[in-house]
Amino acid sequence: MKKKQEIQTGKKEEVMLKSGLEIHQQLDSHKLFCNCPSVIRQDKPDVILHRKLHIMTGEEGEVDEAVKFEASRDKNFVYEGYHDNTCLVEYDECPPYEINQEALKIALQISLLLNCEILQDTQIMRKTVINGSNTSGFQRTLLLSRNGWIETSFGKVPVDYVFLEEDSARPSSSKEESDPELENSVSYRLDRLGIPLVEIATGPHMHTPEQIKEAALKIGEILRACKVRRGIGTIRQDVNVSIKMDGKESERVEIKGFQDPKIMIETVMKEVERQRKCLKENSCKKEVRKANVDGSTSFLRPMPGSARMYPETDLPLLHVSRDLINNAKATLPRLKHEIKQELSSGGLSEEFVKLILEENKIMEYQELLSIYENPNLIAKMLVLWKREISSHEKISEKEIEKKLTLDVLESILVLVRDGKMDESRAKNVMNEIVHGKDITSALKVEKVDNLEDEIIKLVKGKPGLTSNAYMGLAMAKFKGKVSGKEVMEILKKIVK
Repeated sequence: MKKKQEIQTGKKEEVMLKSGLEIHQQLDSHKLFCNCPSVIRQDKPDVILHRKLHIMTGEEGEVDEAVKFEASRDKNFVYEGYHDNTCLVEYDECPPYEINQEALKIALQISLLLNCEILQDTQIMRKTVINGSNTSGFQRTLLLSRNGWIETSFGKVPVDYVFLEEDSARPSSSKEESDPELENSVSYRLDRLGIPLVEIATGPHMHTPEQIKEAALKIGEILRACKVRRGIGTIRQDVNVSIKMDGKESERVEIKGFQDPKIMIETVMKEVERQRKCLKENSCKKEVRKANVDGSTSFLRPMPGSARMYPETDLPLLHVSRDLINNAKATLPRLKHEIKQELSSGGLSEEFVKLILEENKIMEYQELLSIYENPNLIAKMLVLWKREISSHEKISEKEIEKKLTLDVLESILVLVRDGKMDESRAKNVMNEIVHGKDITSALKVEKVDNLEDEIIKLVKGKPGLTSNAYMGLAMAKFKGKVSGKEVMEILKKIVK
């Protein structure tokens, strides 16, 4: 039996922590229940809607406590939309389309990498949302898989559920709080509403802040291996915390707003201390709290329950075909640590492994390696030299990428492979192409007349240097027009 892990708070009491993770990640595909693109806009909206939402009972005939709380605020809501990435589905003016199959496949791949069991038949549900972040008053969500696990240094952490759902609208930056007409309103933009989202829930299976952080990073690695959106706001992490002390157990608290796993340990420790005091005072409540930048938490709303869920009546029962599951399995992406190990074992230096992964050039690297087996040269061409040319010539990396395409790099490597061009000339050829030379002209090998005489002059002009020093001077002088091999052969004859 595993020994229970305990949190020492500096007090006499021993506190047992129970914690779970909920991670929400946007997928890189069009919206979940319509064909609108998943694009976040910063320009002026084309459409303005005004709505007021009302409470309703859930599947069990009861009104959820969180719903009651939000309804008591009696807010009016303003929604901002765009002609090209919001439609009648987001405006709640027409039924949803059938589920986005690409998003479904991505969610299946995430489920498989989390070792989950896929539910082939599942009901799309409506989850009541009355804070205004959805024009319909509910969020569409479905349970896709369950009973998975991830491996950590603390052992296996169970992954209870994976949901596929639509993201909410986002608070609008255009709200003017000083406008009296908006005093009791909340303004949202609909560009984010409907973007496909996976929710991964672990359940209360972790017992130390360090274990929570490691599990979050592991799940993050799995998500980044798949086709997900990147950047601020595309992933949201929540931590559920409760404690047991002196035979008493606190109510579960959900902490929202983690953008960075670095603050998880501090926040969990502070929440443990807060709940310890609550237990002593018999004042613990089941609630949702916000993670603050200083590691503390603050109240947001009561904890929602099952009463806010009811079936989606505009969509049929979802059947996940065996063919789709098999296709997801056949195209499973590899995890970053697996790729890193493979790149290192193939002879690539640690520095270049890091660069290839940072630039997400794995596919290009493997394709070029099949042409010419020199891992470090290929890494230089793909990432290092492009950066250096961009910096030296004051040309954006985006423009460099347009000119130094994979086809261009392949053409350079074919000449190197066939012995028609020396490796040392590759960077110079790339530089010439960036400066406007067509690839045929840049790849043309120019002969230097009387090369041996030119090198003899160079040696006489700077006597006493080493062969390697002369090699550097010669390569700089002839700017890639000669190969290092032929220069060294001449130097061997004249430098003693």
